Amino acid sequence: MRISTKGRYALRLMLDLATYSSGEPIRLKDVARRQEISEKYLEQIISVLNKAGYVRSIRGPQGGYVLQKTPQDYTVGMILRLTEGSLTPVECAEGEGGLCSREENCATRILWKKLDEAINGVVDHVTLADLMEWQAGAGDDYVI
Repeated sequence: MRISTKGRYALRLMLDLATYSSGEPIRLKDVARRQEISEKYLEQIISVLNKAGYVRSIRGPQGGYVLQKTPQDYTVGMILRLTEGSLTPVECAEGEGGLCSREENCATRILWKKLDEAINGVVDHVTLADLMEWQAGAGDDYVI
């Protein structure tokens, strides 16, 4: 499984909105500068996030975007699934079978199911608040 730039940038965008939230809307231009991402690309991503109700758009000269919920209410899995679709590594691991005639005797399907559970176990339990915490502590674990 490989996460596309769309998924990675959506996560960085949401993290930026959470990190720099002061009650005032945040301009996409500012996010683009801080994250070193094209503003045009962020416009495409913010549209998806806005339609899903993850962010709210505020128009006008002091406009921008704000999160609809608190950072602890967004999981990495929510954001990645919105932008990437399924995070399942292979199609046969999705759902309860019926996709493959070999599934009853397929040892690799067990592997793919375990990998899928591991991925979901991480992305569904890490929130934007966790990422903010990790970001604040980035670099603090360097020891000589």
